Amino acid sequence: MKNIMVVKLGGSVLQDSRALERAASWVKDLLKEYGLVVVVSALKGMTDELLKTAKDVNPDIRPDMLDEILAMGERTSARLFTAALNRFGVDAVLVDPSNEYWPIITDDVHLDANPIYHETEKRCKEKLLPLIEAGKVPVVCGYIGVSTSGKITTLGRGGSDTTAILLGSCLNAAEVVLIKDVEGIYSGDPDKVSKAEILETLDVDEAKLLTEGGAKIIHSKALRYLSGDLKLRISSMEGLGKSGTVIIGTLPKLEVSRHPAKVTMITILSRNSDGASMVKPVVEFVQKHNGEILNITTGEKSIIIYTDLDTKLIDELHKEVVESGMGKAISFFEGLSAISVSGRMLETSPGLIYKVVAPLAQRGINIYGLVTISSSIRIFVSAKDAEKAASLVKANLEVELNETN
Repeated sequence: MKNIMVVKLGGSVLQDSRALERAASWVKDLLKEYGLVVVVSALKGMTDELLKTAKDVNPDIRPDMLDEILAMGERTSARLFTAALNRFGVDAVLVDPSNEYWPIITDDVHLDANPIYHETEKRCKEKLLPLIEAGKVPVVCGYIGVSTSGKITTLGRGGSDTTAILLGSCLNAAEVVLIKDVEGIYSGDPDKVSKAEILETLDVDEAKLLTEGGAKIIHSKALRYLSGDLKLRISSMEGLGKSGTVIIGTLPKLEVSRHPAKVTMITILSRNSDGASMVKPVVEFVQKHNGEILNITTGEKSIIIYTDLDTKLIDELHKEVVESGMGKAISFFEGLSAISVSGRMLETSPGLIYKVVAPLAQRGINIYGLVTISSSIRIFVSAKDAEKAASLVKANLEVELNETN
């Protein structure tokens, strides 16, 4: 059997009948090399129009009813694209929530549902894989799920990307290609950065940081389902799905780790009520002495730095920021340790910060700092409590994982 490729066609490339025909011809050519699954978004602008109309009719429309309405965009698009492929002689099969082939099962959260992986994987193997092995091309409605209670759900912003990557993972596909109206992920917004360049590769952590920082090319929720050797490519039809940006790697469910070095918390008071003005010289000082900054926060009158900088250098730092007239005073608290919690389950586990800190409070372990950075939580505790604290957090989160799987 050929390697499986999952191709997702975004609404921006499915604008009209001519665009549908062009995409169908392109997909037909791919069949020479791959077993294919096609995921389609709604035609360009349709979801926004459905949402606007629904809100005009009833501003307080129920979420479950709104899901039913919004799903019509992808359900219409999938039927049109199945027909387009049939016209080109491709044995395409519509995969819709109303028929026997539907694979994606979700929780009951309307408008931002979460797929239930093991149920979806089972259905992919039972329903979609035989179609692919028979040389057929399943055309799947993106963005949509069916809840365990049988209701239509939608997967939230970027939902069709989530559909494609989820199916790729469940089918052990070689590659998922997200076809967009841009050639890949750029080094900066090309509408605002004159010399933005396409990035050839990103690891999944880098991609997640960019998406959570405002890059709109793919939603971070979709990246949760990258697994194993599955390769994700962001490309355009002009690149024939072979150029663009490749994203590799996988995010752990939840991972608890400790920073290997002891950490010092340094507090610096500012003379001019602008803590931010001291960030640059302090960062340069730490870097000059080969230190690492684990976190830095600014306030109106101070900055607080968590670093592994040798405390023997505090005198030099005092000269740099206080004796120079920039800072008013400096204090430090040494002998801390950093514990990090990271992974894709952070976004789907309500109250996770509480689950991290609660067992520490119950055992009388003081927390000297807590920060959230992207999809991670970092806490600072006394180094003498670090091993115990990490074990308590890990044990509590393993209970969380068992409850959500």
